[in-house]
Amino acid sequence: MIYKVMYQELPNEVPVRERTKSLYFDAKSEREVRKKLSDRNLNIEFIQPLDEAHLNYEKQSEDFVVENA
Repeated sequence: MIYKVMYQELPNEVPVRERTKSLYFDAKSEREVRKKLSDRNLNIEFIQPLDEAHLNYEKQSEDFVVENA
C-alpha cells in the first residue's frame, strides 16, 4: 500500500500548512513507515493510506516519488 506522509522538516517546528511537505512510501503498514522515518528526525503530522482514486490524483503531481520502506 502507498502511504502519504505529511511532515515538517524540523522536529520541533509547529505544523504550519505553508511549510508542510509530503512524501510517499510503499509499505505494509503505517508502523513500518514510522519505523523507516524514525532516523530522519522529522516532525510527522499525519500518515494517510491512499486509495486508488487518491493515488491516481497524487500521481499527476511532478513531485510524486514513491520510496520503499
